[in-house]
Amino acid sequence: MSSGASVRGPFKADVVGSLLRPGKIHEARARMAAGQATREDVWKVESDSIGEAVALQKEVGLQVCTDGEYHRRHWFVDFIERIDGVGFAGGLPTRFQTEEGFIEFSPPKVITTGKLKRTKSLALDDFKDLKPFAEKAGLTAKQAIPSPTLVHFRSGDPGVNKQAYPDIAEYYHDLAQVYRDEIKALYDAGCRYIQIDETNFPFLCDPNMHDHVRSIGEDPVKLQAKYKDLLNAVTKDRPADLTLAMHMCRGNHESAWAAAGGYDFIAEVAFGELDIDAFFLEYDTERAGSFAPLKHLSGKKVAVLGLVTSKKPDLESKNLLKRRIDEAAKVVPLDRLALSPQCGFASTIGGNHLTVDEEKAKLRLVVETAKEVWG
Repeated sequence: MSSGASVRGPFKADVVGSLLRPGKIHEARARMAAGQATREDVWKVESDSIGEAVALQKEVGLQVCTDGEYHRRHWFVDFIERIDGVGFAGGLPTRFQTEEGFIEFSPPKVITTGKLKRTKSLALDDFKDLKPFAEKAGLTAKQAIPSPTLVHFRSGDPGVNKQAYPDIAEYYHDLAQVYRDEIKALYDAGCRYIQIDETNFPFLCDPNMHDHVRSIGEDPVKLQAKYKDLLNAVTKDRPADLTLAMHMCRGNHESAWAAAGGYDFIAEVAFGELDIDAFFLEYDTERAGSFAPLKHLSGKKVAVLGLVTSKKPDLESKNLLKRRIDEAAKVVPLDRLALSPQCGFASTIGGNHLTVDEEKAKLRLVVETAKEVWG
């Protein structure tokens, strides 16, 4: 079958994106860092590994696959840095949390140094590499891309070059156009299932994050409307046979998280007004709050419940998963629900603290539970 042509995402058993990278990718990247290998050499190793990642997803029973984000070192940096006019200015110190304590980690602070343009592939080359593997396996290829809000949120208007953009409205217009161009290129290459990875809406659910929002001159309520307009400008007039999903993530770095709080604060704008077909929602811990905000899901939007954690190896009980799906079905009809892990398994290059066998067991649990719930 052609990738994505016969079956529409989201699937009742779905997957978010990144998978644990095999040792050979880490070794190849270390050789490149030491000047003993080229980017082309590393790409070849990654590409071979993607064939294995697709086989793994097929083996556990999924109908959908990603490339495991094997061509990336970080879930958003590799994509964002390819946009003309984007730069990085040091790190944004962030306290990631685990049950044991804190991890200090500084994701790059994104700034805009000039006019924003797409003059090369952002994720297109990654998709072109995945597509033949997916087609051979008979799976729908899904391409994850980081949200355009990432380009703004990490430094706000003060991080936008005033010479390039005296009018901030023009900045938002150009940023949306970059994404529209990339989505069109992906579609033209045969991609029918795209997932936008969005951290900033869920970060707004955490009152502790509001200090950062105010430090960039924004209001936590008004910023939602700005980001909604930006995202809707990106998704506007998309082809009818293209599924656009959004993964809402509260941070995922080596089994640690950055934000907490239920979806209540953003639900009306995000679930009600974003022009998105499906939301992949983290619901693996009490940090995520209740299913009540799902009542704002408008139209035929699907909630893919991330009930299976990608952060820990312990396997969830199938009965507990079914009980939680039943609970969500009191708010959203069962046919507009689906199941996935709560996040990827390796958003940053080191990956979460699981083995590949434990990762497979998690994915298999998603598939088996979905079959028993939805048939």
